[in-house]
Amino acid sequence: MQSVSCAQLTATDQLALDEASRVLENSYNPYSHFYVGACLVSYDGKLVSGTNFENAAYGSTICAERAAVLRANAMGIRHFRTIAIIARGENFDTTEVTGPCGSCRQVLYEISQVSGCDLKIVLSTTRKDVIVITTIKELLPLAFGPVDLGINIEKYQKKSC
Repeated sequence: MQSVSCAQLTATDQLALDEASRVLENSYNPYSHFYVGACLVSYDGKLVSGTNFENAAYGSTICAERAAVLRANAMGIRHFRTIAIIARGENFDTTEVTGPCGSCRQVLYEISQVSGCDLKIVLSTTRKDVIVITTIKELLPLAFGPVDLGINIEKYQKKSC
């Protein structure tokens, strides 16, 4: 993991973080009142964003990271190099970065294997004054995915990072 300033991000990573910040305002969060935005960067630079959508049956809630992956999949995009994630409370800005939950880490690891690269993860506080760059392998050590099961995922892999 590496702490960086906003100015040290690549132009694409800055765009992804800006998009994640924009889309978090669309969060449906009547229970937690916590806003999360995520934006994937495909291998060819496309940005695909998602935000959290809560549910009265709490286990049915969809996090921003998985919402972005599902949206991208519906668009036929499965090859990514980066995801940017940002969050805020209803009445407060975050002072520490918000990382993906365990379920999202597993989904991001899956898409990382499909992408053929260790997915870069950009985490930021609301005001972008604390930014951490990490990877899915750092956040989910000893992960287990389709390749570990001997699953041939070639038909899902058109291009890699």
